[in-house]
Amino acid sequence: MNRRAFLGTSLGLAAATGLAAMPASASEATDGSADADAKRCRVIPRGGIGMHLYTMRGPLASDFPGTLEQLAAIGYATVGVSGRHNNSAAAIRGFLDSTGLRAVLEHVAYTTLTGAGLPQALEDLHTLGARWPVVPSLPGALHTPDGFREVARQFNRIGQASRDAGLGPVQFHNHGADHAVVGGENLYEILLKETDPHLVAFELDVYWATKGGADPARLFVEHPRRFPALHVKDMAPNGDFADVGSGILDFAAMFENAQRGGVRQWLVEHDNPADPFATARNSYNHLAALRY
Repeated sequence: MNRRAFLGTSLGLAAATGLAAMPASASEATDGSADADAKRCRVIPRGGIGMHLYTMRGPLASDFPGTLEQLAAIGYATVGVSGRHNNSAAAIRGFLDSTGLRAVLEHVAYTTLTGAGLPQALEDLHTLGARWPVVPSLPGALHTPDGFREVARQFNRIGQASRDAGLGPVQFHNHGADHAVVGGENLYEILLKETDPHLVAFELDVYWATKGGADPARLFVEHPRRFPALHVKDMAPNGDFADVGSGILDFAAMFENAQRGGVRQWLVEHDNPADPFATARNSYNHLAALRY
C-alpha cells in the first residue's frame, strides 16, 4: 500500500471510530433538533394574511380608501369587512380594487341573515367580491342548549341560501361565552355537531376561544376542514388584547394542524388598538416571519 492509500484508509477508520464512539445522547440531540426544525418549515401564504377591518375602524371612519392603501403597503393581501362607514358595497369594492386588496368575507348581523335582509346581504357579498357571510355574534338570549340548536337550524338554512347564490358556507365568529358549558352541554360543540359542514363553517377567533376555555389546536384536529378563516388575536399576560406576536399565545404550536382544520385566511384582529397602524405593521411582520 502506498503512502496516500495508507493515509486515506487510516483517516476513514478514525472517522468511523469517532462516529461509533459518539455518545447516543449527542446523536439523539442532533436528530431531535433536526426534527424540531423540520416541524417549523411551513409559512403562512402571503395571500392568506389579511386584516379584519374592525381593527381599523377608527382610521376607516375618516379615510376609508387611504386606510386600505396603507394596509396594502404593509403587505396585507385580504380583508374581512366589518362596518362600511357609510360606504356602499360597490364603493368599497372600488377602494379595494384600486389598492389590490381583496375582501374575503363580511360580518353581517344574525338578525339580518335570519330575516328579510338575507338576499341583499348575499348580493352585497358578490359586489364586494367576497366569498363568506359571517355572523359576528349571537343574541345573549340564545345562549342555552335549545337556543344554540335553533341557531344551528338557522345556520343550515342561511348556508343553503349562500351556496345557492354561488357563495361559500355561512361562517360563525365566536366569543368567549360561546364556549360555555350550560346544562352539561358545550354550546360551541352543539353548532359543530348539528350543522352541515357543506353549509356552515367557523371563523375561529383564537383569542376568544382560548379565553373561553377551548383549545384551537384541538379543534382543528377534531373538526377538520371546518375553519376556513381565523381571527388571529394575541393575549397579553393580564388577559387583555395584544398585537400578534407580543403576547402569550403560541401561534407556531397552535397552527401546526391549521391545514387539517381547513384554514385559508389568517385575519389579524385587535379589539382596542392604541395605534391601529402600528398594530397592523407589528402583527403582519410576525405572521409573515412565522414558521410553524
